[in-house]
Amino acid sequence: MKKKLISLLCVMICFYQIGFAQDFTFSQFYEQPIIRNPALAGVFTGDLRVSAAYRDQWSSITVPFRTSAVSIEYKIPLNEKNDYLTIASLMTVDAAGDINLKRTQFKPAINFHKSLSGNRDTYLSGAFMFGIVSSHFDASKLIMGDQYRNGAYDPSNASAQPITNTSYSYWDMSAGLCFSTSLNDRTNFYIATGMTHVTNPVIKSTTGSVPDAVPSNISINTGIHSQTGDNGHIMAFADYFVQGGNHQLLGGFMYGFNIAEYNNSEPDVFYLGSFLRWGDAIIPAMKIGLSHFNLGVSYDINISKLNVASNWRGGLEVTLGYVDFLKIRNSSIDKVRCTRF
Repeated sequence: MKKKLISLLCVMICFYQIGFAQDFTFSQFYEQPIIRNPALAGVFTGDLRVSAAYRDQWSSITVPFRTSAVSIEYKIPLNEKNDYLTIASLMTVDAAGDINLKRTQFKPAINFHKSLSGNRDTYLSGAFMFGIVSSHFDASKLIMGDQYRNGAYDPSNASAQPITNTSYSYWDMSAGLCFSTSLNDRTNFYIATGMTHVTNPVIKSTTGSVPDAVPSNISINTGIHSQTGDNGHIMAFADYFVQGGNHQLLGGFMYGFNIAEYNNSEPDVFYLGSFLRWGDAIIPAMKIGLSHFNLGVSYDINISKLNVASNWRGGLEVTLGYVDFLKIRNSSIDKVRCTRF
């Protein structure tokens, strides 16, 4: 009986580890706005933004947690009132553990930006994102209780515990609102709120259906960009999440200076800064913007109770982005300004 309980516990952990845990987040969260809140899609200067991120965490103490994400946003002017529509899409792959527990999600999004002023960039944006999430693991890598002989694990001893289902999937929905504005010619600001897992997805596995296995995640997001002097820039971002009784606060700032200037385009800028994931990690970060491309690198310095085992090491993260106006008739470059981020 004891061995059967151990086996059942292993299966339950495989299926519910992701569902009952907090959603993953990137340290350079400002580079993946759709993950933060779908209402942040399209809050940038340009017609098109493509963003990619890769994170490798905990490789110093266990099998690494590796997370990748790609998002694309396309902004369309709607009328002479400077309203916009953003069509976006997000894809992520999150993998971890000896049994290769992997979660993949694909979520299209739509965001409507209503102009609130004819004199400045002030918008109220409302968004929805809806897509599918799937998860699976490699059952051949499970170590079951009845595979032990005389207190030692014997891989040649096949387990009698049946594993009939190694995957599950569910439909997921997110929604959000964002207020963005230009405080003056040099400063732009936004504040947003959103909710993920609006439909409270139900997970079905070999042990039955589990309602509320993926609790709703409520967020508050804010960001500001301001020019200082002739060639300086300050960017600051913060996120606060509440999910299933858990709380997470992440924020920080970066200072940038122009490394090259051009007559008819944005300057090349080099940024340095630091972020804090409260109670978990200090995150030094850098970012360089060259023409339409942005490259960011950060590293988590672990300050949680796990720092004894991790020796203060957390995770490396790399991001790459592309932002541009399209040379088409319906480009937003011909309209009133857009909030700059």
